[in-house]
Amino acid sequence: MMAPMKRSGDTVPERLEARVARALREEIDIVPYDPLWPGMFVREKSHLLKILPAGLLYRIEHFGSTAVPGMAAKPVIDILAGVVSLEEAKRVAVPILESRGYEYFWRPSFGDHTPPYYAWFIKRDCRGIRTHHIHMVERDFEHWERLLFRDYLAAFPEVARRYGELKQRLSREHPRDRAAYTEGKADFIVRVTALAREYYGKRG
Repeated sequence: MMAPMKRSGDTVPERLEARVARALREEIDIVPYDPLWPGMFVREKSHLLKILPAGLLYRIEHFGSTAVPGMAAKPVIDILAGVVSLEEAKRVAVPILESRGYEYFWRPSFGDHTPPYYAWFIKRDCRGIRTHHIHMVERDFEHWERLLFRDYLAAFPEVARRYGELKQRLSREHPRDRAAYTEGKADFIVRVTALAREYYGKRG
């Protein structure tokens, strides 16, 4: 749970801009693959299905680098959660998850202030360290193509190795600038996703 800001001796909620800035400045730590990561996903999936209303979620997937066997990654489990309606998710899921300590952001899909927006949550452990990111999107969002990227890396270890080296370099160059780190990966992800789309017989 994020710590509140203090002003004039009173406790007030942290402003959204401050929360975003703080999240973007957190250190980027790339670590070797941990075989416990798939189990962390399974437990969080079960937890979400238990605490959120039936019918809101129609699909939950493990994606990102922690979902690729053997790949070094930030030790944060990325979860793609398909919801039937983002408006319903904001109305129902946000208060449930915030009450359990998840941090909530209404986040643009591309860059700064570029729609479509989706619901994004950070889950932390008792030390305040990130453990999970939950990306709630609707059925037609481009995020689902990230599963092609995940599967392609798992199928082609040499491509996964190059991606891992890129992430290591970017984490050294931008250790506390998550926006620059993400931007540095963009071209590689776009190229490999195009290869994956072709390989798996998908169409853009």
